[in-house]
Amino acid sequence: MDIRKDNMKLTTNFSKHEFDCSDGSEMPDDVLANTRVLASYLQVIRDTIGVSINVNSSYRSLQFNRSIGSKDTSQHVTGKAADLSVNSITPEHLYDVIEYLIEWDFIPEGGLGLYDTFVHYDIRGYKARWDNRKTE
Repeated sequence: MDIRKDNMKLTTNFSKHEFDCSDGSEMPDDVLANTRVLASYLQVIRDTIGVSINVNSSYRSLQFNRSIGSKDTSQHVTGKAADLSVNSITPEHLYDVIEYLIEWDFIPEGGLGLYDTFVHYDIRGYKARWDNRKTE
């Protein structure tokens, strides 16, 4: 493990370690390149809301992704997705902010999913929307 790579600053408010796989897998260079792009758009979201964003999950190794029951085609495997939460903002409000930023071309079109405790955003390059809340 390269300690310099782990502590790498991707944007003003995001560091690489926030995007690392929970199982400790090394992030491949091509995934890191995608993660840098994703982090730049998360910085736009963070600048818009003015408070810290928690990256609950981002890059997932294929093995870890399978272990949690996710599909091999998940954007998380390529480093193009993040599950986000904000302590002072509801997932519904965060979802609406991201949708607004996409609509006005501040961040690119992609996948946007609403869950009970977080929002999924990815940079897949085409529109995908879903609501997986268990409670409403």
